[in-house]
Amino acid sequence: MPKYHIDRSITVSVPPQQAYELLADYHSWSTWSPWLISDPQAQVTISDNATSIGSRYAWEGEITGQGELEHLQLTPNRSIADELRFIKPFKAICKTNFFFEPSGSGTKIRWTMDGSMPWFLFFLVPMIRTMVGLDYQRGLTMIKDLLETNAIPSKVNIHGKSDVGPVRMAGIVGFSPMEGIGKALADTMKQTDEAFRQSGMSIDKPMVTVYTKFRMKDAGLHFIAGYLLGDNEQIPASSPLKLWSLPACKAFRVEHIGAYRHLGNAWSVANQWVQCKKMKQLRVGTFEIYRNTPDQVPEEDLRTDIYLPLK
Repeated sequence: MPKYHIDRSITVSVPPQQAYELLADYHSWSTWSPWLISDPQAQVTISDNATSIGSRYAWEGEITGQGELEHLQLTPNRSIADELRFIKPFKAICKTNFFFEPSGSGTKIRWTMDGSMPWFLFFLVPMIRTMVGLDYQRGLTMIKDLLETNAIPSKVNIHGKSDVGPVRMAGIVGFSPMEGIGKALADTMKQTDEAFRQSGMSIDKPMVTVYTKFRMKDAGLHFIAGYLLGDNEQIPASSPLKLWSLPACKAFRVEHIGAYRHLGNAWSVANQWVQCKKMKQLRVGTFEIYRNTPDQVPEEDLRTDIYLPLK
């Protein structure tokens, strides 16, 4: 059967013992799970003793399906070996591991998964590597915040189908792998600001990023980073700015409150809900509108609206 291996890591500013104790305790998992954030009503069942070999963490929800984890091997301050059993929407068994390595005054946490797919689903292996890899990175980012600050500045509000538009925006086109998207957007917005100034256009308006294409093989994003435009605002012909527009329509809206590094949580929630509810998307791009900015509020109060236009 086609096999896959996923390996992601992050460095945290705490000793290995502290990182190990958090992740060996199944009671902590719902706090930082990159999956349960999309299904807050899911039922979670945890063994009375949640930190021993044989301890189990089971879940069942409309969005996340059904499954369980079991601690198979625990090596204090060094590693955790679990078996992950999916029950719904399909049956599968995977091996997952956490490894803890001293790194300077902190710890490098590695999170791995090894699994396989039936032969007739071999074509799904690249997608699983990409999507689970993104989930792992989101989870590790939340683990880092939880260990270092005892909080995760990320809250998702699901508003569902909403009226949106018409929308007009202009910005600079860019591309970046998902893991570098934050820096890429910041760098591109500097170019956008300069282009707006040279065109004699105001930037005293909401910022917006439109994602025009997602490249599955390397989680690459094509985007336009810029500002919303007024109904009659025009772009000079000589400007490098690209115009993007959307007529009034329905869209699935999710609001994220918190740090930009956790925006992937809201995108994951939106995509999982649209897929689970069998909504059909318009092939026009998806977008996020930043309702305030880091120079206006602390990062935990940043508000971003995410829209997936629907047919």
